[in-house]
Amino acid sequence: MKYVVVLGDGMADEPIQELGGKTPLSYAETPALDRLSKKSEIGMVSTIPKGMKPGSDTANLSVMGYDPRQYYSGRSPLEALSIGVPMKDTDIAMRCNIVTLSEEEGIPFEKRRILDHSSGEIETKDCAVLLKAVMEEMDRPPYRFYVGTSYRHCLIWEGGEAEELTPPHDVLGREIAPYLPGDRKLYEMMKRSYEILKNHPLNAERRKQGKNPANCCWFWGAGTRPALPSFREKTGMKGIMISAVDLLKGIAVGAGMDVAEVEGANGGLDTNYEGKARAALDALIDGDYDFAYIHVEAPDEMGHQGSVEKKMTAIEYLDKRVIAPLVAGLDHSGLEYRLLVLPDHPTPIRMRTHTAESVPYLLYDSTAPQKNDWNYNEAEAILSGNFIPEGPVLMDRLMGIKQPEYRL
Repeated sequence: MKYVVVLGDGMADEPIQELGGKTPLSYAETPALDRLSKKSEIGMVSTIPKGMKPGSDTANLSVMGYDPRQYYSGRSPLEALSIGVPMKDTDIAMRCNIVTLSEEEGIPFEKRRILDHSSGEIETKDCAVLLKAVMEEMDRPPYRFYVGTSYRHCLIWEGGEAEELTPPHDVLGREIAPYLPGDRKLYEMMKRSYEILKNHPLNAERRKQGKNPANCCWFWGAGTRPALPSFREKTGMKGIMISAVDLLKGIAVGAGMDVAEVEGANGGLDTNYEGKARAALDALIDGDYDFAYIHVEAPDEMGHQGSVEKKMTAIEYLDKRVIAPLVAGLDHSGLEYRLLVLPDHPTPIRMRTHTAESVPYLLYDSTAPQKNDWNYNEAEAILSGNFIPEGPVLMDRLMGIKQPEYRL
């Protein structure tokens, strides 16, 4: 038996008036998921433990079978693992986003607003140039910067303190003053980064091209070195992670899983969807892997952008370019398999950030296809009556381990 998770990051949403009261997942054209849902169990699952923040870090740990209440030590340390950052137990890792702040003349730094948490989904090669300009002045002990992917980078603070800081995507459009670090040095570094980057030639060129300038470092997600038990020892499965995002790669590295590198996978709307599906098929059919986790970031990014149309496009791409070829390839192989499809958390268009509400799941077993008349979306998953109150239980459910029955 082979096992697959396809996770559409932030795919769940709220009913939207312009979609006739439907969610993007319900309104989008998803023929592959519609066919699959008729043969599958659907329901709702709570991936965020009560009292914890609804991040992709806690949610994906939960889906992977790791209770965040026990194993979560911060977001950035997981990303640091992905890019090979050496961390001591006394180090603090922090996410260093390169964001777009407003550039009004004559106002102090604290009065600026966050316009874009991803600087227009800036490419890694361009953002590395900008980060290098910051590093030339600031990369000094006890602070070390490391290049990540796209706008997502890492700061290691040797012997630092883990201050809880706000993710930039949570405060889009707002004045930054209430969300700046309490630590004076971190605050000064953020302010100085704006001064360095605002007039950088690369940003001047981006403005000419109608792109958002990547003009400030934003620190958040602080934490200490994580300690995850081996996924193989925990589940008996040899697993592979397929994602463009350092966070997911870091979870895999921490859990002793392999990571597939897919050319053209970038975490954006134009990511290499087919390449991700092919990487999973190669690993499961031609390789010796039992488990593949395919993570698609695009729905979440489009939710943060507040674009209904782009979020639906991301969902339709996932359906047509990941789910359809994946299911066709597995069926053609003759392998027995179980497939789980779900978001990690909602990223409602209305809010442009994550929420902790339950999300819809779809679970298909090729050896025991069901006969149902539902489609896969939030409303019909709720009507199914199936409910899983603890996200980490999902991994056991995927593996077919008997569980208590919960109903909505």
